[in-house]
Amino acid sequence: MKYTAFIKTTLGMMGISETDGVVTDLFFSNNVCETSGQKTPLLAKAEKQIGEYLNGTRRGFDLPLASQGTEFQKTVWEALRRIPYGETRSYKQVADMIGRPKACRAVGMANYKNPVLILTPCHRVVGSDGRLTGYAAGLEVKEQLLELERTYAGR
Repeated sequence: MKYTAFIKTTLGMMGISETDGVVTDLFFSNNVCETSGQKTPLLAKAEKQIGEYLNGTRRGFDLPLASQGTEFQKTVWEALRRIPYGETRSYKQVADMIGRPKACRAVGMANYKNPVLILTPCHRVVGSDGRLTGYAAGLEVKEQLLELERTYAGR
């Protein structure tokens, strides 16, 4: 059974979903839907960790993830989780990380399809010139996440 909890954050309303003991989705939402069942212990743990991340006391997450996607997408998402807190990489650098140097656009599409925003930090991927490029939750949110990490990275 799939459970979804909605939490109010400094970045707006977020939804977190879990199925069978793994987090499957983290998304921004303006529409709060009813949750199915009660908030599970995993969703409570995820909410706590996201709150800690947003207030600068957490740099990584200790949550079981099960993202649905192609093998290529999963490879990209794993590479994204290796980008250090407070740092960015270009799409080209991520393509190089996974051994597919010509797959920059495909890396961008995998980022766009990332079902667990923040937990898999696709916001840390920028254009080759350092400019912010697409983000499923909007460039304003991406900029806020990067600024948050820059602020707390030196502490």
